[in-house]
Amino acid sequence: GLYNWLPLGKITLEKVRQVVKEELDKAGCNEVHLPIVTSQALWEETGRIDKMGKELLRFKDRHENDFVLSPTNEEAMVNLVRQTVKSYKQLPLNVYQINWKFRDEVRPRFGLMRGREFLMKDAYSFHANTEDMEREFALMEETYKKIFTRLGLDFKVVEADSGAIGGTGSKEFMVLADSGEDTIMVCDTCDFGANVEVIDENTKNCACGGELRQTKGIEAGHIFQLGTTYSEAMKAEFLNENQKLEPFVMGTYGIGVSRLLAGIIEQNHDENGCVWTKESAPFNVDIIVAKAKKEEQMAAGENLYAALQAKGVDVLLDDRADKKTGFGVKVKDFELIGMNYAVVIGNDIEEGNVELISRKDLSKETVSLENIVEVIMEKLA
Repeated sequence: GLYNWLPLGKITLEKVRQVVKEELDKAGCNEVHLPIVTSQALWEETGRIDKMGKELLRFKDRHENDFVLSPTNEEAMVNLVRQTVKSYKQLPLNVYQINWKFRDEVRPRFGLMRGREFLMKDAYSFHANTEDMEREFALMEETYKKIFTRLGLDFKVVEADSGAIGGTGSKEFMVLADSGEDTIMVCDTCDFGANVEVIDENTKNCACGGELRQTKGIEAGHIFQLGTTYSEAMKAEFLNENQKLEPFVMGTYGIGVSRLLAGIIEQNHDENGCVWTKESAPFNVDIIVAKAKKEEQMAAGENLYAALQAKGVDVLLDDRADKKTGFGVKVKDFELIGMNYAVVIGNDIEEGNVELISRKDLSKETVSLENIVEVIMEKLA
């Protein structure tokens, strides 16, 4: 359940992370960074030290103080806010981090979908009243939809159980996949969906009259209306307009960033390898120089590489020239890695042409070297 991230995987992870960050920033959230280690005393304040049980990875320091490797950070974030936010004038507030989390999984499996260590975006909102929290909850739901849509995912928002997080209501964002661990009921007539944890599996019809069908999903996001569950337990209060102390009304919003990668691959692959979406591909364009030792081909490849970089395209120049890495190997690597497009610079360069290959369907077209940058920019738009 512990994995090393190699260069291409790390690039892809960072690109997915950036999409999440950009959409949260647009929604007015503020990024912070909390330690991955939290004091066990904070977990004792809320009682979750017992509720989470053996899933918490715990340790002691040399002074016999108890600590936890965080699987989530409600306690730590409430502790931060109760020290820094004192008045209703500082509200509402939505702070988030994208950080590594840890869970002592009883049975780690399915690669990135259920490991001991995972990259998670966790956001926490603080409000003066329930109405404002519900407004932010709705905003986060729409923000999540934008994130999942940008990443090219087929997903469903479903009603869910709040589990160990608690609160009064929650929604899960399910990436639809046969390999998913969760069973959900969805309606194709309207947008309704629900985890079987909160709906009878034998329910046949939706409230709209449409038929419910059962499918599988990967839980990649979960948003919660916490209310005052944590703020009351931890005595996190602010002064209201009447100068009286009140507990913060809270929401919490999580996305499994590393799990999103697993979801993208589950929905976008073929027998040859990955087929990354535009926003998640490690590189959008792979320039394959068929014979790197040929001066004309190499020069054309380098010039195209510079031109695409100048346009802000994430581009890879495959200029390998060793005997073991022939043209066929380069094409196979392009298919395996799953970059969006390949530009093959071969013998046709003598006539001023290159070959453009789409990874999605492996279709090919001949394009003049003079127009290739324009064609690529149109396809990536």
